[in-house]
Amino acid sequence: MAADPLPEGSYCAIAPGHKWHGPYHDTEYGFPVSDDRVLFERLVLEINQAGLSWVLMLKRREGFRAAFLDYEIDRIAAFGPDDEARLREDARIIRNRLKIGAVIHNARVVQALAREHGSFVAWLDEQHPMDLPSWTKLMRKTFKFMGPEVVNEFLMSTGYLPGAQHAACPVHAEIAALAPP
Repeated sequence: MAADPLPEGSYCAIAPGHKWHGPYHDTEYGFPVSDDRVLFERLVLEINQAGLSWVLMLKRREGFRAAFLDYEIDRIAAFGPDDEARLREDARIIRNRLKIGAVIHNARVVQALAREHGSFVAWLDEQHPMDLPSWTKLMRKTFKFMGPEVVNEFLMSTGYLPGAQHAACPVHAEIAALAPP
């Protein structure tokens, strides 16, 4: 019996071979993450993607890394008004005042979670498993700029919620072998 085809228009169907989506789909999207900086990067990108396209985030990813100091959480948490002003002028990122403020605020939250729980990863692991409405309620209470879609994509992209890869996608089996949370 032949395997089910990938649904037309699904990320798994359109990403392979695409300059930007392909590498992200094949090596990151849905894979479990155990590094706080990688988790924070994904959180930052998902917040900034709100209302925009994911390919734009992938194209600006290196600019975000540079502007946010390779996601060194302690350094971002120490950002002040001068840093915010600098970021609002940085054409490599999304220069939305609310999103920039959310990144800095959320770095401080992640910093506090790491002090209390050992790491951002450990805090997420302590919460797991939850359904999307429960995750959304918790994330909105804990962080800034966390709508249901941001929460869903952040958690799917980091392996905390299922659904990143279609079961017929070869990457799905690779992720399943890693036993994400």
